[in-house]
Amino acid sequence: MRMFGAVFVLLVLMLAGCSEGPDGAPIGDGSAGESSGGQGASGETTAVQAMELRTVTIAASGGEKVDVRVEIADTPAEQQRGLMGRTALGEDRGMLFVFHGEQTLSFWMKDTLIPLSIAYLDSEGRIVDIQDMKALDDDPPHYISAEPAKYALEVNKGFFDERVVEVGDRAELPE
Repeated sequence: MRMFGAVFVLLVLMLAGCSEGPDGAPIGDGSAGESSGGQGASGETTAVQAMELRTVTIAASGGEKVDVRVEIADTPAEQQRGLMGRTALGEDRGMLFVFHGEQTLSFWMKDTLIPLSIAYLDSEGRIVDIQDMKALDDDPPHYISAEPAKYALEVNKGFFDERVVEVGDRAELPE
């Protein structure tokens, strides 16, 4: 009987790992990064994750306030996983990577299926660099911040251009 219980629990965990959220994005996946970071962002997938989504508000150069609903990646495991394997990302969704102190950050796109844009932010929330990243690009050199940064914000490729978000703009970051 104990064997049946263990097999049942394992089966449930495996099925949960294969689940998709309402936007078609798999639940619990991301992308990979080097020692300093990773990639990622996602749409709302479950009620639990919906509660975990936070808002980053950017005061864009175009004069608009730009809200991005983000998942937070603040552990090495979350940062390494990022958006790896996801097939979709909601329109105003992203992933915010939070590091300990400002440093040069390096991201890659290993096993990341969707093209992304990344904004590097300093400890004050000022955008110090923006780069576009190609899907499945794991060839060096990777996407390295132009200046030391404490945060990295990943969104769909073109998100920042479409909303006139530029280097020097400031973001209000979740606490």
